[in-house]
Amino acid sequence: MRRIRTAATAVLVLCLALAGCGGGGASTAAGGKVTLRFTWWGNADRAARTEQAVAAFEKAHPDIDIQTSYSTYESYKQKLATQAAGGDVPDLIQLDYRQISQYAGSDVLLDLKTQRGTLPTKEMDPGLLKTGQVDGVQYALPMGVGTQAMAYDKAAWRKAGLAAPKPGWTWDDWVSAGRKLKAAGYERPMTDPGQMEDWFEVWLRGQGKRLYDEDGQAAFTAADLTRFWTFTSRLRKAGLVSSAEDTTQMAGGAVEDSPMGRKRAVAEFNWDAPSAGYEAMYGDRLALAPMPAGPDGTPGQYYKPSMLLGIAADSAHPREAARFIDFLLNSDKAADILGVDRGTPVNGHQRTRVLPKVTGFQQQVAGVQESLQGKLKDPPAAPPRGDNGLQSTFGRDYDQVSFEQASPREVAEDFLTEARTELRP
Repeated sequence: MRRIRTAATAVLVLCLALAGCGGGGASTAAGGKVTLRFTWWGNADRAARTEQAVAAFEKAHPDIDIQTSYSTYESYKQKLATQAAGGDVPDLIQLDYRQISQYAGSDVLLDLKTQRGTLPTKEMDPGLLKTGQVDGVQYALPMGVGTQAMAYDKAAWRKAGLAAPKPGWTWDDWVSAGRKLKAAGYERPMTDPGQMEDWFEVWLRGQGKRLYDEDGQAAFTAADLTRFWTFTSRLRKAGLVSSAEDTTQMAGGAVEDSPMGRKRAVAEFNWDAPSAGYEAMYGDRLALAPMPAGPDGTPGQYYKPSMLLGIAADSAHPREAARFIDFLLNSDKAADILGVDRGTPVNGHQRTRVLPKVTGFQQQVAGVQESLQGKLKDPPAAPPRGDNGLQSTFGRDYDQVSFEQASPREVAEDFLTEARTELRP
């Protein structure tokens, strides 16, 4: 109701004129409480932990109610785009690294310097903080530290006589593991990485290349993308990675829809913390490993904000929203509840407190990150505006390759043509 602007504006003008209602556009819900909307993407485990953290915040701040909602990543992206277009963005917005430029450049996000006194960041790594900046303006704060990883079934790995992957293992080692798994009786043991721009970026970086240049334009060539898609196509034809039919079902973004989630593969690339979604299917057989590195052992993966949290530019309650972000990122209570569900804590003090106490799969998330300490390059700058849409295009274009409707080169050239249009300044 706070965004029914005509009536709200009239009331606000009258209140200011009478000097009896207070300024700043703030309003309260029935009972004198402020209501904030908070939306995110994730799985059931993340939802349960988030609701616990929200309940703890509301107990400590009885004057604030948090209304929550969540969905799968792809559904979330579409819904947020619709809300932004309609001027109905929630007060608190969970964002992917690849969405920052899109929304910061559209006056959707609040400049957080306006809430500097409520949002202390001294315990956060300056390099990581920059991932929430566009043109030097802090539009969002990282909620945690994450990295790319490979989830796999330990029992299948043992049956194939494979040792647990260690930092520095290569893409050739990954292919070799796939062959051994297939020989051990696992049909199409790996999930095809060709559909995801994220995994293409890891592959590129392992060869000393990158996805975007300083001007926000594609830094790779059609030949680079052709090589990647030719590589994945050969694996598909050899029966080492998922079929086109299985791979395309991943488009919804839910773990349950992926080949490994449906137990049609025993190894799959994902981000470290969200890989907890496989635990319901694999239990203690689930393990996590670093991503394959380049031919000389150069890692292509990097630490990045697992996700970021911003405040809507038109929120009627920016101060209360900032208090909630401060609670999630800096308080002992929230850190103990969330653990490493959204990546390891971005607050250095909380990270030191939390990591020794995590249990179950969260220990593996912490273990992978610790094994990579000092080995990874700094994260690239936040992807340019337009990349968010290109992620979906990348997957759709790869469907043409995996279903053999066009050659890797033809589709790679088409993708670069569209990328140049989408990324035009």
